[in-house]
Amino acid sequence: MNFIPTKLEGCFIIEPKIILDERGYFMESFNEKTFQNGVGQEVHFVQDNQSYSSKGVLRGLHYQTGVHAQAKLLRVLQGEVLDVAVDLRSNSPTYGQYESVILSGENQRQFFVPRGFAHGFLVTSNTAVFFYKCDNFYNKESEAGVIYNDKTINIDWGFPVENLIISEKDRIQPALENAKAVW
Repeated sequence: MNFIPTKLEGCFIIEPKIILDERGYFMESFNEKTFQNGVGQEVHFVQDNQSYSSKGVLRGLHYQTGVHAQAKLLRVLQGEVLDVAVDLRSNSPTYGQYESVILSGENQRQFFVPRGFAHGFLVTSNTAVFFYKCDNFYNKESEAGVIYNDKTINIDWGFPVENLIISEKDRIQPALENAKAVW
C-alpha cells in the first residue's frame, strides 16, 4: 500500500497494491500492521458502516465530539464520490481547511481521516456504495456537524447546488464558527 500524506496533518490517501490477471484482480484492502505503520499511529477499528446513495446525495459534514470522537477509514465499493475532511482541531495550523479526494470502486483508493475532523461526501456517479471503518462506536448524544456550504471553509463540491440531495438534518447544521468543539 502507498500512503500519501495530505496538507491536513494525519489525513492520508491510501492506494492499495492491485494484482491483475485474466481472472480479475486481488488486493489487500486492510492490514492492521501495514496501516498503523503507514499512518504512524495505533488505530483499532471497532465498527464498520455502509451506505447506498444516488447521484447528487451529499452526506455531511459529520463528526462525533469528546470521548466519542472517531477516526475513519473510508472507501467506495461501487460508484464514485467526492470525499471531504475538514480540520476541526482548534490548535491545528490547518484549522477550518479541507482536503478532498475522489474515491471510487475503480481507483480503489481509501482515505484515512483521524479524530478531530468533520467528514462528508458527495455521490458523483449514478449510485455509490460507501463503506467505512470507525475506531470508536457511534454515540447519538455526541453527534455534531458543520453546514456543507460554510462560507469560511468554502468547499468546492464541483456539483450544481440545485441538484444536491441533502437531508433536513444536514441542511440545518451550524456554521464552523458556531459548531460544537470536537474535544
